[in-house]
Amino acid sequence: MSVPNPQQATPPGADYRSEAYRPSPAGWVVGMSLFAATMMVIIGFFHVVQGLAALFQNQIYVIGAQYVFSFDLTAWGWIHLLVGILLIATGFAITTGRVWARSVGIGFAVLSMIANFLFLPYYPVWSLLIIGLDVFVIWALCVFTREDTRN
Repeated sequence: MSVPNPQQATPPGADYRSEAYRPSPAGWVVGMSLFAATMMVIIGFFHVVQGLAALFQNQIYVIGAQYVFSFDLTAWGWIHLLVGILLIATGFAITTGRVWARSVGIGFAVLSMIANFLFLPYYPVWSLLIIGLDVFVIWALCVFTREDTRN
């Protein structure tokens, strides 16, 4: 029995293009996916807290001048609560390493950015912070290609 050489990219006798050989992802690829998943869960938690605050204590947000996308604060509470739950579920799905989970994660991060952009007049600093975190999540989910998953 031959011991595989850890310096080789493929095990001895394995064809690189065969279905039997699946290279394990590089460490930084796994790290970026885990970073994105963790940030999505945290952002989702922030959305849930923001939504619950809008639902139960809607006097916490200052209603300023009217603008085009003004909704009732109860509606904003439900929007943030729904987006938060979707982000948390998707964050946990990304840890499975599936391509569909990354794609859905990008879509929900974009949805989070849009919701926070429309919520800017109510809570501007917090909305800008969440938009910035969403940008990092989208970058982390888009940064690698299939070729990067090979050792």
